[in-house]
Amino acid sequence: MKLFLFTLCLLTASCSIGYSQLYSTRTGLIGFFSKTPLEDIKAENSQVYAVIDVEKKNIAFSLLIKGFLFERELQQEHFNENYMESDQFPKATFTGAYTGDVVLAKEGTYNVVVKGKLTIHGVTKDIETPATLQVAGGKLLGRCTVIVKPDDYGIKIPSIVREKIAKEVALNIQIDCNNPK
Repeated sequence: MKLFLFTLCLLTASCSIGYSQLYSTRTGLIGFFSKTPLEDIKAENSQVYAVIDVEKKNIAFSLLIKGFLFERELQQEHFNENYMESDQFPKATFTGAYTGDVVLAKEGTYNVVVKGKLTIHGVTKDIETPATLQVAGGKLLGRCTVIVKPDDYGIKIPSIVREKIAKEVALNIQIDCNNPK
């Protein structure tokens, strides 16, 4: 976590000198939907802090696990206490970079590939996924989907409810970043 905060500070400091190509938000959105024959589980977290450095092509985000809101209170309680152990592992983070060019002077949607390290439940894994970065109205809008397996991140699902939880979960990520200049 200290490394992530240090990286975020360096990213911020390096981009604040001269013309800034640093875009950020505190209201990014990460949601997931787990569909099984027994039960559907949907949750969203709209308190995702994200930073995109267009010049260096770096991306970082951080979120509190307890920020996920569920349609059913019992699902939220089980998610935080039994599966994600949110008191012990309060945050999820990503640090990485993207490939491809984004022209800030030209509005449009740019296809990129995001590579980096995703940390969930205290476990860090390399990920790579296609994404889009859209330049629109002075903002930079990022969109991607990341498929995660709870087992890969040391998240234990009790056998009594294992059939209610999907083996793979798609994390839908939306970050609408501003450039504060």
